[in-house]
Amino acid sequence: MVDYVIETKDLSKIYSKKRAVDSVSMHVEKGKIYGLLGKNGAGKTTTMCMLLNLTYPSDGEVVIFGKDPKKYSKEIYPKIGSIIETPGFYENLTAYENLKIIGKLRGNYNPRNINSVLEIVNLTSVGSKKFGNFSLGMKQRLAIAAAIMHNPELLILDEPINGLDPFGIKEIRALLKRLSHEFGITILISSHILSEIENLADVIGFMDGGVLIEEISREELFNRLNKYVEFEVSDTDLAVEILKRLQLNENEDFTFRGEKIFLHTHLDMRDRFNAMFVKEGINVKKVNLCEENLEEYFTRFVQ
Repeated sequence: MVDYVIETKDLSKIYSKKRAVDSVSMHVEKGKIYGLLGKNGAGKTTTMCMLLNLTYPSDGEVVIFGKDPKKYSKEIYPKIGSIIETPGFYENLTAYENLKIIGKLRGNYNPRNINSVLEIVNLTSVGSKKFGNFSLGMKQRLAIAAAIMHNPELLILDEPINGLDPFGIKEIRALLKRLSHEFGITILISSHILSEIENLADVIGFMDGGVLIEEISREELFNRLNKYVEFEVSDTDLAVEILKRLQLNENEDFTFRGEKIFLHTHLDMRDRFNAMFVKEGINVKKVNLCEENLEEYFTRFVQ
């Protein structure tokens, strides 16, 4: 039996007759990183706000840790850490000082916890540096430190890599993987950056127009990604004619654009096709076995 930390059933949110979230049934498995993927405005943030009780559902059910958060909020929400929108810190205080204030406000201040989370997010070396002088990546890592300072079992993170440079994204990705694999924290993360969800998540939920279109494991996703062979040739017209002579159908078996021909079927015959092109006097500049990326799959799937 699968142990789900989060389950929703037909979860919906309506604003002024518009369905921002429409009948979402989500399943976040314990110990996994679940990537909620979709364009801006897809309904990701609204879904997370409903999970955190920051806004009330118009319809549907939420179950967290196997319980109804309406009845067991005092038991459930202390076990959750979250980042929704831009976290607020005091610009003139250090990382330690900011976390100290947060701990005291929550009623769980412990100097050892602060030192521990600063080490986890690799901010112990900044010393007396003020938050206002932090890079965006450092600010995001401090936000994650604040979210895990009370040792939560679940993290809900809304676009934590938004606006980061490649180095900052790599840092956050490594940190989240460590929190999941080493500390066993279940993570629900939203993003519109497809490549990062592809590299990070164990399970991906595709969301578009307020609808959760599909939930799929990373392994199953890779099995579904279309594979194709790309030929770059000197004479596209003649190459197309050769493929048609072999009973291959345009659009179904192959497509072409400019000097490139994309073979979508009969991939194991690419050597034969290459030899025939050369025999007919075509200069084959390139032959690549390719696989569509997550962005291409998502676009095709939504369409």
